[in-house]
Amino acid sequence: MNDLSRHASRLRTLAPSCGPVRLIGIDGHAGSGKSTLASRLSTALGEAPVLRLDDLATHEELFAWVDRLRDQVIGPLSRGENARYAPYDWTARHFGPARTLEPAPVVLIEGVGAGRRALRPHLARLWWMELGPAASWERGRRRDGSALSTFWDGWTAAEEEHFAADPSRPYADALVRQLPVGYEWLEGPRATAGANHSVTHRDPPAAAY
Repeated sequence: MNDLSRHASRLRTLAPSCGPVRLIGIDGHAGSGKSTLASRLSTALGEAPVLRLDDLATHEELFAWVDRLRDQVIGPLSRGENARYAPYDWTARHFGPARTLEPAPVVLIEGVGAGRRALRPHLARLWWMELGPAASWERGRRRDGSALSTFWDGWTAAEEEHFAADPSRPYADALVRQLPVGYEWLEGPRATAGANHSVTHRDPPAAAY
């Protein structure tokens, strides 16, 4: 268990990674707890903006949202400008009214693929939710109910294909496990690269940031 305010404070000390912004990616399997962590961390950061990648994806393009992310979000933020993107309505199946994302000191990007190859150069840090695919997907299916079981069948196949071609976990600075209360933090593969052994921490060292 840990106090997210301490992690939030450390994020503020990082060097900007996208113009004036410190972009923090929160990746993991669908259902692993990314949205919950992002919301809690946003609060700890004083309501830091959160970009949810579900808003950029569509039924037809579950992972083919890189161009939208680059043009509508990364480009403007890198210039210190407001980003504007139209979130996808998963019920109506079309893009809705545009939203504004300000170039705040810390901006969180959460969703499957937040640590993908095209996005990593713009991230100050990448965190991976450490929960396996089977357990994550079971949580997601239980959350969404039987009405979306067909969608989940297609999603899991697409997610497996995505991570096989463009994995995120090997590049994570920290691995995050959601506990009944709080979180457990471990040094990520990138933080321990080149080390002779891995070390587990309840409260990660500065290297994980």
